[in-house]
Amino acid sequence: MLELNQELTLAPSISNFAYSGNALSTKQDSVKAYNEQGIAHGENGEYDMAISEFSKAIEQDPDYVGSYCNRGVAYYRKGELEKAIEDYNEAIRLALVSEKPHDACHATIYNNRGAIYGSNGEHAKAIKDFTRSIELNPRDANPYNNRGLIYGNTRDFDQAIKDYNRAIELNPNYYDAYINRGVAYHGKGQYERAIDSYNKAIELNPDYVLGYNNRGLAHSQKGEVELAIEDYTKAVELKPNYAEAYYNRGGAFLRLGEREKAKLDLANARNLEADSITALDKILQDYDRAWKTLGNL
Repeated sequence: MLELNQELTLAPSISNFAYSGNALSTKQDSVKAYNEQGIAHGENGEYDMAISEFSKAIEQDPDYVGSYCNRGVAYYRKGELEKAIEDYNEAIRLALVSEKPHDACHATIYNNRGAIYGSNGEHAKAIKDFTRSIELNPRDANPYNNRGLIYGNTRDFDQAIKDYNRAIELNPNYYDAYINRGVAYHGKGQYERAIDSYNKAIELNPDYVLGYNNRGLAHSQKGEVELAIEDYTKAVELKPNYAEAYYNRGGAFLRLGEREKAKLDLANARNLEADSITALDKILQDYDRAWKTLGNL
């Protein structure tokens, strides 16, 4: 199982969008307080409470862009994507009538709405928003990485790699972009280049389990099964509940003929995350069939 980075990159809040640099009125001070309380709730995973605070801020000042952005983030984290999009639509409408429509804050709004569209499977809209974000702030690596993810999901790997390369140029320490570029190279069958990208991600973040899992898969594709097992083993050491790495290591053990180790790993994968591992129960119900299937990979 090959994985991209965990999710599209979304700015957590834009709480100072409208009021920064201005003396606060009583109303503005109240709005600022509601937003700060909402952000605190959001950081604790208390999204309903966060939404309540941001809604109070909007009641106090319906023209403050930051409140809609913040509430949109909270809806996004809750998985209520349509409501998140509605808030970002309103934020963009308000931003377009502001005095400075072409600054980094506006670019972040487009990036965030693009991330929500992408999570909602609306790829064309996501690409349009990321492109607009890049036009407004071409020095931000995030929309390049995000647009690359959408291109990768639609199997336009060449365009994805171009975007990841640009993200890395802008932020050489952007290890998610290295992981994602590795996935794109993997999709093109360029496993050595994929490994090079995963190596860089791991160099930047030695505890990045995704790098080890994905590098293991690339090694496996090259027939370097022992190296793949080393990577999967490191992944489960760092994250003992990482079902995908157990599943992948189980398949690698089968290729080496180590059936008992394979059976244990596949059982661990099933027990940890059965719903996300397709047909794993069937594999374990008929172990001889699993051997024939996976052992010949």
